[in-house]
Amino acid sequence: MILQKYQESDLLFNSNFLAETSGAGMMAYRGELVLVEGDQGDVQGHKKPPKEVVYGSVLLGDDKLKMVIGWLNTVKEVSDFISKYKADFADDCIVVLYVINAKDEAQLEIDGVKVAMIPLASGVPWNEIIEELGLEKSDFKGQSPADKVTTLFDEIKTHTFKYPVSSLDDAISVSTDRVRENWGAI
Repeated sequence: MILQKYQESDLLFNSNFLAETSGAGMMAYRGELVLVEGDQGDVQGHKKPPKEVVYGSVLLGDDKLKMVIGWLNTVKEVSDFISKYKADFADDCIVVLYVINAKDEAQLEIDGVKVAMIPLASGVPWNEIIEELGLEKSDFKGQSPADKVTTLFDEIKTHTFKYPVSSLDDAISVSTDRVRENWGAI
């Protein structure tokens, strides 16, 4: 399974969980997905922490990724993400990226991959996508963390993102200088 390969390759970072779903033979993951790996840390081959990650990632897949949700700091990183992981996407993979410096919502197509891009100044992708889809806490009651991701996937498959179509170059050209607001413990 693709997510097990990521784990073995140290592409999963600060994992919340990686677990099999109860049906459909898939695995779900929440945590961070490495975008730019860390440098060599020591002579034993240990790596330093990643230089860039896809924060708050929510992944679902079997041999291919079926759904990817996460946040990036810049619109430019959307292209880097697609370049690194596109070969692992199923043909109908759903990609939703929250981007800190994006000016507007947009539907992008990059190398044949459709991406729903949404600006994000604060919050986390899991909560934001649940709100976008109109899901309630009761929709997840009694489910394992992996099955909660499956429930989200079942809902997002029928959702239509009604954002204007844009090119990546246009989205980059109108990106803002916004940076992530502080969050978490200080």
